[in-house]
Amino acid sequence: MRTNEKGFSLAETVIALGVLTTGVLGAAAVFTTGMKNLSSSPSDVVAAQKAAQAVEAVFSARDSGKLTWAQIKNVSNGGVFLDGDQPLRLPGDDGIVNTSDDVGQPVESITVPGKDQRLGTADDQVITYTGFSRKITITDVTGENNDLRKIEVTITYQDGSSTGKKILVTYISSFA
Repeated sequence: MRTNEKGFSLAETVIALGVLTTGVLGAAAVFTTGMKNLSSSPSDVVAAQKAAQAVEAVFSARDSGKLTWAQIKNVSNGGVFLDGDQPLRLPGDDGIVNTSDDVGQPVESITVPGKDQRLGTADDQVITYTGFSRKITITDVTGENNDLRKIEVTITYQDGSSTGKKILVTYISSFA
């Protein structure tokens, strides 16, 4: 009788298959999560850019003198910025988003090249930002003086069956 046989026992094979199965299932979960993140990536980028655009519009209006310090508030506090979620509309005559003159404006859109990868041809696609909304909340920062305000821009968007949200917070002073 030989006691020095080579090979794997049944127990070792079952344990190896268990370890292999755990690894494959973990890799599948990572792959699924990665695909979900990849599909939502364009909406995330649009949301981040639209939030930054709104903040830049507020700073630009202050710096150019288009708005006074008293106007850089929400409508509920005597300012010009609409309260609550608003569609991503083109800015009205004042050139500032989320103000009352935007109400009749169309929802923003972008034209992207089609299959030929050339812009300005018949197969171009127009993407309208109908699933997006923007909320600008401006609040006074309490302290000794009233020269500082907090601007919070929230972009909410529908991404398939889930809802995404990007929030940008910054501060603005009365000094340009």
